[in-house]
Amino acid sequence: MTTQSETWPTTGSARRPWVDAVQQWLTTVDHKRIGILYVLFALFFLVVGGIEASLIRIQLIHADNDFLAPQTFNQLFTLHGTTMIFFVAMPLMFGFANYLVPLMIGARDMAFPRLNAFSLWLTVFGGFLLYYSLVGGYGLYGAGNAPDVGWFAYAPLTSKTFSPGHSTDYWTLSLLVSGFGSIATAINIITTVFCLRCPGMTLGRMPLFVWLALAMAMLAILAIGPLTAAQAMLMIDRYLGGLFFDTQAGGSAVLWMHFFWVFGHPEVYVLVIPAFGFASEIIPVFSRKAIFGYPIMVAATLAIAFVSISVWAHHMFTVGMTPAGNTFFVLSTVAIAVPTGIKIFNWLATMWGGRIEFRTPMLFCVGFLFQFLLAGLTGVMLASAPFNWQLGGSYFVVAHFHYVIVGAILFCAFAAFYYWFPKVTGRMLSETLGKWHFWLFVVGFHLTFDTMHVPGLLGMPRRIYTYEAGRGWEGWNAVVTVGAVIQAVAIGIFVLNLVRAALTGPKAGNDTWDAWTLEWSTTSPPPEYNFATLPVVRSRRPLWDVKHPEDPDWKYE
Repeated sequence: MTTQSETWPTTGSARRPWVDAVQQWLTTVDHKRIGILYVLFALFFLVVGGIEASLIRIQLIHADNDFLAPQTFNQLFTLHGTTMIFFVAMPLMFGFANYLVPLMIGARDMAFPRLNAFSLWLTVFGGFLLYYSLVGGYGLYGAGNAPDVGWFAYAPLTSKTFSPGHSTDYWTLSLLVSGFGSIATAINIITTVFCLRCPGMTLGRMPLFVWLALAMAMLAILAIGPLTAAQAMLMIDRYLGGLFFDTQAGGSAVLWMHFFWVFGHPEVYVLVIPAFGFASEIIPVFSRKAIFGYPIMVAATLAIAFVSISVWAHHMFTVGMTPAGNTFFVLSTVAIAVPTGIKIFNWLATMWGGRIEFRTPMLFCVGFLFQFLLAGLTGVMLASAPFNWQLGGSYFVVAHFHYVIVGAILFCAFAAFYYWFPKVTGRMLSETLGKWHFWLFVVGFHLTFDTMHVPGLLGMPRRIYTYEAGRGWEGWNAVVTVGAVIQAVAIGIFVLNLVRAALTGPKAGNDTWDAWTLEWSTTSPPPEYNFATLPVVRSRRPLWDVKHPEDPDWKYE
């Protein structure tokens, strides 16, 4: 008797390696992978928002241009502003905080890993819900219509009269959904910092980035709540007959402005405070000196966070508040310059007398210092109510705002990419491409945003889709657009550098920069559990103590 083996045909159901890899990334609760996904999401929308900005600048390159229709222009600047704030800058900062905070405090993960993953996917869903309006804005039976009410969505533009269909609803729901994700992430960061620090890691020994991530998370909870409440009130106005913002029925359009800017200005500090944290970690390493005035830096951070919740109405000097109200917000806005100035002096004092090495991360930090100083000076100018009354609706404010968002926050984010990329991937970014990126971006940035102040001073209003010839704005707008093109080229070089390094970049060591904080004590990239045994620290620079046992920091703290 003989037997014959049968060969069963394959059904195609066998799992392929890339399917397993995708599933692992999509279902991960590892804080490092979640941080990377946040950053990749932000980079994707950075490209989207950059394309929108380029189209806006092409429309404004010369007078009486018809490259974009008025409605399309309004949609683009609404999407651009919303995208850059909510779906680029915030996910970028939350991504770095997710990745770095547990490593820096010697923890193995965030306090609530599943909540962390849920927060990420709420943010992702919110971002794609906003852009779904392009096909669903008019409902199932009509063409799509992106929101066109501006990223600030002032009443009565959001009423059913001026915004029929569902485009504004998509804007509202996307921010509601992503707002819940942001609040959950902030709660997770706060709990992690207070509950999961390794032995010896007192509050006074935490890296400055951890302190600033903590301040960011606390401020995010305070800031996003009013915006969420305003979105709920707007939906009630639109569908349940509420009259919160209907001026013809006794509501108040100014009420929406207060709700929005109670979120809007603290939000600037939600973004810039972690950027300060990047600079506070990078500048000491490339100056080969400990940070100057650690306790004062912590105190200045907390002061900025506290004062920032009382400055919102300097965005509203032009609406006709009372003299007492104007005076209060002038004084509070000027006051926030004091702790901010302390930080600038401390960074400069850290660099003073140091053995500075101008690698790409340090170059971006130096650019940040210069540009943030200029942004602060124009901010103090706009803090003067009479000056603001003249220029509050002009391109001068647009230039100032972008000086903060791009010149400070984005420059520090680029510094962080070049500094921590070896730790995240185990590979080095190209220093040559990095310096091309830096210098092109600096040139493009200053061509665009230095020049943009001038048409504002000459009276060019914000939010206009075209303008008449002979106003003196044409040449300035042409230069602004050329600068935007140069910035786009620099971003292209940055993306090329990221992809090239991730695929074929040279191997990085575990401690690429001879740094001093705990993330550099583990492998590059770190294992899933971060540390085989939890570290024990005795000073603010634990790796300095390990490398220099003859002169440890703990002797002097």
